[in-house]
Parts: sequence; structure tokens; C-alpha cells
Amino acid sequence: MRFVLSIILLVVLSCKEKNTALSTDQGIALMNQTVTYATGFSIKTYNGYKEIKLNNPWPDAQQELTYILYTAEAKKPKYSPNTTFIKVPVQRVIVTSTTDIPMLELLEKEQTLVGFPNTDYITSAKTRKLISNGSVKELGNERSINTELVLELAPDVVIGFSATGNTKAYDLIQKTGIPTVMNGSWMEKHPLGRAEWIKFVAAFYGEEQKARTIFGEIEKAYNNAVESAKKAATSPTVLAGSMFKDTWHVPGGDSYVAKFLKDANTSYLWADEKTTGSIALNFESVLEKGQNADFWIGSGSSKTMDELYQKNNRYQLFNAFKNKNVYSSTLKVGEKGGLLYYELGPMRPDLILKDIIKITHPEVLPDYELYFFKNLN
Repeated sequence: MRFVLSIILLVVLSCKEKNTALSTDQGIALMNQTVTYATGFSIKTYNGYKEIKLNNPWPDAQQELTYILYTAEAKKPKYSPNTTFIKVPVQRVIVTSTTDIPMLELLEKEQTLVGFPNTDYITSAKTRKLISNGSVKELGNERSINTELVLELAPDVVIGFSATGNTKAYDLIQKTGIPTVMNGSWMEKHPLGRAEWIKFVAAFYGEEQKARTIFGEIEKAYNNAVESAKKAATSPTVLAGSMFKDTWHVPGGDSYVAKFLKDANTSYLWADEKTTGSIALNFESVLEKGQNADFWIGSGSSKTMDELYQKNNRYQLFNAFKNKNVYSSTLKVGEKGGLLYYELGPMRPDLILKDIIKITHPEVLPDYELYFFKNLN
């Protein structure tokens, strides 16, 4: 009877945390981590360990990935042979995407980073100091990581990603006994979904509560910005993307970028194209649809109108170009030339959204200053 009462008490406590207790083949899950916007991962807490499942780590993934995080004091649970086990909390980590850097810094765990491929891509001043003083080692190219150096660094876990499903470099590391896990945050289509992956990273440190607090603040700021944008009297038209060689890639209507434009109360010209990826178009078709757009947001890497013009002088045919209503995410550049937008933006969608609102509805956020985007004047 005492055992039954204990289980009931655990269920009640879990419900108070907005989590649900459930039975599995592994026993009783004491708690499900609340994941509201992200669709690519789930976290369940059991007695002495956590189970993380990734259902969409890369496009067209055919298998679910399972990671078991267990403490030194706990007995290692029995799972299928394909399961990856990680002893937590981790003290030494390697990550391979710059988007992981802000998560580590917000969790105050950047000092646990010991290696990174292509360190020149890192923009954050705080982590660049760690690179400069030798705390973070250069690991070469992400697709061919220096395995010998990884072994020498002896990380507790390597957090990687794959755009194609090719995980050969990580599989090789895994065979040495160093656990590797995938971060699929870039697959999320909702801006807050990408930011919510801080809960995934936090689980390896036992910092779930801190992650919930951080994400909660970002979520609140984002949703408050959405409500502010609704007060705008107009919904200006927006053109996005730019030419690469002979092709103009515009974000699909169900894409990550399109969600920002919708939440900013703008009329994105390709909103009806229901695809989550980009749409490849020729210049003429973009001109036909976007010549009279009020704004051009996300015009590539150009930092001035002249630089943009030099890349393609036909850009001058767009009204947004003529009226100097062209914006690129090049306001903040790192020591090695990297754009902070690509590193920090996924973790701070509230700032991206506020930037777009400030550009298209300046009266709504009169005191806000652009953080990522700049006007190419």
C-alpha cells in the first residue's frame, strides 16, 4: 500500500509541473519534460536516468534516435543495442554547430567546451576568448573532424548535426567509446521551436530548470512582440532572399523565415507557396511578383546598397531598392567575419521578430533598436 501511495504522489507532483506520468517497458516515467514548440525531441525522466528521443534529426530520417542520460550513482538501464548512453552531468563537451554556442553561454556552461570544428565561424566574444587562450581546440572540418584530437580531448559527449543523414564522422568517434548525439534544432519550422532545444542541451548538464526559465523569458518576449505587431494599421508587402548565380531562392510559405514575417504582421509575397524549404526561381519571375514590394528583408551578405548593386545591377528595378528599404542581417559581425545573426538568431527569435517589426512597423516599437538587421543605405 505504501508503494502504491508513493506512485500516486509522484503522479500528482508531476501534474503540478505540467508533466504527465506514464508506463513504459522501461518502468514508470516520473516526468515528461514539457516541450511546447519543438517537434524533434522528447525527454522523459525515470528513476536515475533520462530518455531522450529524436524523431527527425535530419531530412527524411528513417529511424528514431534514443539517448539515455544516467548518473554515476544510478544503475545503467537496459535498452536496445542502438541506444547511446551518456553519463551525466557532462564536464567536457564538443559541439559542431555555432548555434550551440549561445545555448552553452546562456546555461553558463561555455567553459565545458573543449573543441569545435572551424573555430573561425564562432562569433561570440565570450567563446572567442576561450579559443584565444587555448581552452577550445580547433578540430578541422566538421565533415572530417580530427578524430585523434577528439580522443586526446576526451569529451564526455560530442553534440553534432547532419544536414543529409551522413554521420560517418560521428560514427567513427562513437566507435572509440565517446558518445555522440545529434542536435536537430535546425529542422524546426517554428522560431520558438529552435530556441526550445536549449532544453535538450540542458539535460546533459542537469540544468533543466535553468533552461525552462531562459526559454520562458524568450517565449514571453516573442509572443508579446506578436501582439504588438497586431496593433499595426497596415500589413506591408515583403520580398525576401537574393540571387545565387542564376537562381533566386525565396523562403517557402511554411518556412522558418515565413513564420517570422507572418508574426510581424507583414504580407509575404510567397506566403501561399506551402513548402517548408526554399523555392528556386529565375530573376524575371521574382521581379514580376516582387517589383512593387514595400520591403526587401534578408538580401544576403551585402552590407551596402552599392555592394548589392555590384552583385546584380538588375536589383535596381525593385521599388524596395529604389526607396532604400532593403535590409540584411549584417549589423553585427564577429572578429573573424561571421554574422552573429546565424549564431545567436535561432536562440533569440524574439530579437529577430522585433527587428522585422521595427523595420516594417516602426511606430509599434518606437524605442527599440535593430539588433541583427541593418538598412543598406
